[in-house]
Amino acid sequence: MAGLFLSLEGIDGSGKSTQGRLLADRLRHEGHAVTLTREPGGSRGAEEIRRLVLEGATDRWSAETEILLFTAARRDHLEKTIRPALARGEVVVTDRFADSTRIFQGITRGDLSDTVDRLHGLMIGVEPDLTLLFDLDPAVGLSRATARAGTELRFEDMGLAFQTKARQGFLALARQHSRFRLIDADADPETVAARVWSVVSARLG
Repeated sequence: MAGLFLSLEGIDGSGKSTQGRLLADRLRHEGHAVTLTREPGGSRGAEEIRRLVLEGATDRWSAETEILLFTAARRDHLEKTIRPALARGEVVVTDRFADSTRIFQGITRGDLSDTVDRLHGLMIGVEPDLTLLFDLDPAVGLSRATARAGTELRFEDMGLAFQTKARQGFLALARQHSRFRLIDADADPETVAARVWSVVSARLG
């Protein structure tokens, strides 16, 4: 039996990570084997790259260099974590996948969409079966994200205009691909989780 590949997308602070954990718990409660993972990261090599791209000054890397770093991390993640789990028939839930690179590197700091897509086609060649896009006002998301403790704030530090452009990009991408489902993330976690389960349970049949 083939597994099911789900990705969670959205601007920073939209609640993806929380909802990923809640969804994985619900799926396990319903009897599904689940791999909950994240990007950048999800495998040993990819986690090492994560520290390079999410920490440090906002101008540490150019968008072009980031595309290469994120794609390298994604390739390792795909080889070591995603494909094996799908082969075992599991539901894979990943907090971000290639759509984040299409937005954060492909359009927010220039027109690099073609570069992202060509590299994705060459090195990854996989899209999720279902993508949940958590939509939230960028000012609210940025406030949530910057309130978190930690060092992985490089993209949050790029500011509100960056997050606003990212949200517009995600919404435009969702209109282009039928695998997307829009989730209103402006609510308490339990309400958002109910919205997520309504979509995912329908996909599971």
